[in-house]
Amino acid sequence: MPEISRFFGILIKMFFDDHNPPHFHAFYGEDQALVDIRTLSVFAGHLPPRALGLVIEWATLHKQELLENWRRTRDQEPLAKVDPLK
Repeated sequence: MPEISRFFGILIKMFFDDHNPPHFHAFYGEDQALVDIRTLSVFAGHLPPRALGLVIEWATLHKQELLENWRRTRDQEPLAKVDPLK
């Protein structure tokens, strides 16, 4: 599962051949959440509120890049790194 970004102890990854809806995996310590790129809502898992807020802020800024990376996963193309939240 390729890592596409890392910030404030949060790791963002995408799987190739993952299921719909278009989403990414966010990891923070022992917690993990799957976040729908289009709605920016968690549909599986859990993150602490502060970490989730940072993930949503980051995803809002990079929504188009995330959707492009999702397309790349469908086409088995290398994923682009996405700038971290600063």
